Amino acid sequence: MRTARAISKSGYYHVILRGDGKRQIFEDDFDRRAFLGLVESCLVARGVDVVAWCLMSNHVHLVVCDTEENLSEAVGSLAMRYARRFNARTGHVGHVFQERFKSSPIESDAYLLEAVRYVHNNPEKSGICRAEEYPWSSYSEYVAGPKICDTEVILDMLGGVEGFKEFCSAAPSTIYRFTGHVRIPDDEMGEVARSALGDVSVYDVRALPAGERNEKLRALRECGLSVRQIERLTGIGAKTITRATT
Repeated sequence: MRTARAISKSGYYHVILRGDGKRQIFEDDFDRRAFLGLVESCLVARGVDVVAWCLMSNHVHLVVCDTEENLSEAVGSLAMRYARRFNARTGHVGHVFQERFKSSPIESDAYLLEAVRYVHNNPEKSGICRAEEYPWSSYSEYVAGPKICDTEVILDMLGGVEGFKEFCSAAPSTIYRFTGHVRIPDDEMGEVARSALGDVSVYDVRALPAGERNEKLRALRECGLSVRQIERLTGIGAKTITRATT
């Protein structure tokens, strides 16, 4: 039975479309341009405003505003139409995307800004290049002028283009994690833990006084790490972690 999709009171969402089995969903720039064309015809045409986007090799990030609750229909249409086109062009048979797209509601201005920064910095986080050098994100729309995106809200919040550039290049003040029921991969859990713990090493959490230790364990859980992952990172038993975080 599927979990009901969480509804955002603000209308803002972070959406992720992933390739089925982590397979690549773009073979070349022609595919990427076709996908962006479908973003306009499937989302924007249905009243779903695109705030930020980034196309990676096997997944897509979108930050959108959907005040009319058309998100499921719009993104479903986007995925279906692109998959048909991709299969017809490449001869691939079967699913292109994972069966159901993931969405995470965004309920505050601060978290909206962090989501936009996270999406634009995804190529740098993946070791590809800096955000401003990556050609397949909406970063250039914020700097040179919008094409698909509604950039007005974010630019107003940040004081214009220069404020946007400074914000994207600055270290995040808040730990941002996508909360749409996506498990953090084991190869990323160390990085997530370091961000959550600040100056405290994962190896030192176990030796902290109980109150401080439990606070750090809660921080690790709030960032999306599983009990088993925290146990592996810190050496603290699963029962202790569960008691401290529930």
